[in-house]
Amino acid sequence: MASIIDLPRMLIKGGVLSPSELKQVITMAESKGLKSIHFGSRQDIIFSNVETEGETQTPSPATDQDFITDKENKNIVSSYVSSDIFAGMSWLKGSTYLYILETFHYDPKMEVNITDPRQQLVPLFTGQLNFIASEEEDYWYLYLRLPNWEGIQNYPVLIYTWDIAKIAETIESVHKEVNSVNELFEEVSNEVETNNRTISKLLNVPFNAFPYYEGMNRMGVDKYWLGLYWRNNCYDLKFLKAMADLCLECKIGKICLTPWKSFIIKGIPKESKIAWEKLLGKFGINVRHSSLELNWHLPLADKEALDLKKYIVRNFDQNDISTYGLTFSIKNSYNVDFTSIVIQKDPVPSIVKDFEIRPTYSVLYCENFNPNRLKYITYAQDVDKIELPGLLMELSQLYFEQLGETESKTSENSITIEKAHTPVNIDNYQCSACLTIYDSRYGDDFNGIAAGIPFEQLPENYCCPVCETEKNNFTKMEELIGS
Repeated sequence: MASIIDLPRMLIKGGVLSPSELKQVITMAESKGLKSIHFGSRQDIIFSNVETEGETQTPSPATDQDFITDKENKNIVSSYVSSDIFAGMSWLKGSTYLYILETFHYDPKMEVNITDPRQQLVPLFTGQLNFIASEEEDYWYLYLRLPNWEGIQNYPVLIYTWDIAKIAETIESVHKEVNSVNELFEEVSNEVETNNRTISKLLNVPFNAFPYYEGMNRMGVDKYWLGLYWRNNCYDLKFLKAMADLCLECKIGKICLTPWKSFIIKGIPKESKIAWEKLLGKFGINVRHSSLELNWHLPLADKEALDLKKYIVRNFDQNDISTYGLTFSIKNSYNVDFTSIVIQKDPVPSIVKDFEIRPTYSVLYCENFNPNRLKYITYAQDVDKIELPGLLMELSQLYFEQLGETESKTSENSITIEKAHTPVNIDNYQCSACLTIYDSRYGDDFNGIAAGIPFEQLPENYCCPVCETEKNNFTKMEELIGS
């Protein structure tokens, strides 16, 4: 079976495509002899010879440029899919995402996420460049997971909506030449003119239960949204073509892919609801999977992972276990953790690698069961498959036991990313003119200041390396962003 990184795929910018574009994708897939397509965790479309549910598809070699995306190019992930149907920032409309996506006039080689921190459907930090909406209208935090950098770093200023694309492109071109986020900020500031804003408040990510995203749901007064999910991630082309045609008839302009290998159609007119129900019935589409099914993230084209999920879900169902609000993933070497609980197959010890042995697993969970904390705690190691359902049930009970406590304490019910991953040093000072930050952890190579020197100990003639503002015009970061 082909490796996931070798599977031909089509990038769908922001996970948003029109019904006409979907029909073009279907035509290309049919020309390769496929009967279905698959969705990826970065809201892309994947074509493969995947054997699922007894069906094997073997496409002819895909040679046209529109069918296969250059492996170096990465898809832009966005939470456009959640806008207007789940809670979010009041200023962040669906149209804003579309305008931002239109400003990307280049093909990103880095993974870009553009998300609303108040929604829970699309992960915030799985990209390399993670733009997260702030409470200030049209301004975004940026969190970086750059190659060869340790952990996640926060960009020192808020970024204006219409600067996102050019800042992302500039970071791609200069990041290899710098060693710290401050150096990166200086390089970007030298390359492009931007409308940055000082960070006046820490990013706060509230904990929200993972939403149920399937079926026909009311949207406003006279419209509906429809979420569709296939447990084997094998979407029938005949159904998709009929669905795209119905979208066009109903004047529905966009179809939205989710990172959970499913999709959502928003804005179904009330008078067309019966037509949609007839379409689903005609193709025998089940739109009410248990939440036990919907809250899983599996590696693509991994039958072993799918079988393991079915085994665990069956045990949950037999024991009447609730997992509402929790998410699970089965991890391989390619997919990124962004769920509450992770099941990871243990590597085979080298001493017995030539023998056939039963696999063992480790179970991890996120601090406070909030995947946006990015901090995983080991719950069990080297356990047999038969032990997994019981361990996950224990974790489910632990989650519900602590849920009331965290809800009653605001400080425990939300997370400040900077405090958790990039602690704000009290020796951090920011230039009032150009917003350059002096961070004592890194010093200032331009002015010959070694790492570890507190700002107060800098010489009186010290000046900003970017705009040459004098030392007394720097402001302590603690005063700017609070505690």
